[in-house]
Amino acid sequence: MPLDEWIASADQALRTLTGGAHAARALPAAGEADLTPQERQLSGALLRVDHVGEVCAQALYQAQGLSARSLQLRQQMQRAAAEEVDHLAWTERRLAQLGARTSLLNPLWYAGAFGIGLLAGWAGDRWSLGFVLETERQVEQHLAGHLDRLPSADAPSRAIVEQMKVDEAQHAAAAQLNGAAPLPAPIKLAMRLAARVMTQTAHYV
Repeated sequence: MPLDEWIASADQALRTLTGGAHAARALPAAGEADLTPQERQLSGALLRVDHVGEVCAQALYQAQGLSARSLQLRQQMQRAAAEEVDHLAWTERRLAQLGARTSLLNPLWYAGAFGIGLLAGWAGDRWSLGFVLETERQVEQHLAGHLDRLPSADAPSRAIVEQMKVDEAQHAAAAQLNGAAPLPAPIKLAMRLAARVMTQTAHYV
């Protein structure tokens, strides 16, 4: 693996963790939100969890790109990571609007996800794609749950989450189209348990 790709990955990690991500697409359009303090707090907690998911997505895609065996998959992972930057920037901006902070544990989430991404990549390209497919399916379900929990008055947050859900479904479809191998049930379960720990922690920390 060329050194410049590792350097670029390290640069992306710093950008992810220090804030200030820039979206290529405009923030999904929505009206203003007139929220009570309790609704604002709930939206902030849910968007913080979604932001952590995007921090992890950057780590996973960067690591899987670095460890991919084919140039085609490496480029696919790099494109997906670039698309996910939009989600990172959108959730970051919405958190600021809500007066909420990002997770204090973002460096830990990034490091853990990066390690998992390397393992998935080293297992082989079909398994790496299988990991993407399962991850994106679980994220899509997670976002659907957040749409159920977000205050109905919080149109800006809902618009962001709805567009993220659409994009994640497209990433899952692309992974399946490119030959993703189905993951064994125990691995899927372990992924769900790990995601549950992360989401429940990030809701508060």
